[in-house]
Amino acid sequence: MAKHNDTGKWGEDIAAEYLAANGYAIAVRNWHCGHYEIDIIAYKGNRIIFVEVKTRSNDNEDPLEAVDRNKSMRLIRAAVAYVNTFDINHEMQFDLIAIKGTPDKYVIEHIPDAFDTPLKTY
Repeated sequence: MAKHNDTGKWGEDIAAEYLAANGYAIAVRNWHCGHYEIDIIAYKGNRIIFVEVKTRSNDNEDPLEAVDRNKSMRLIRAAVAYVNTFDINHEMQFDLIAIKGTPDKYVIEHIPDAFDTPLKTY
């Protein structure tokens, strides 16, 4: 496995642990639908939360810069496919988790409800 894949997997593991420790019920990890992927799908209260995780080992890089309009639209489309596939009737929420560092020393930034779904995107 390539180093960036190892880093991404590690970041997703840390993010899932963080969410679970903060009251989120993890339902699915790495859900795929065609070319779309959702890193983490969780529930909290009456919401289904779709989480995009970005991890960087280099302190000079901001992981959140990788989440542009195109990436958020892909996440929204994947989320719509998920709720339609499984006939889920929960309010949707989109969270971002950025992790910077290494397994020895890292920082987590969690942005709940990071963006809303546009009215016409899918």
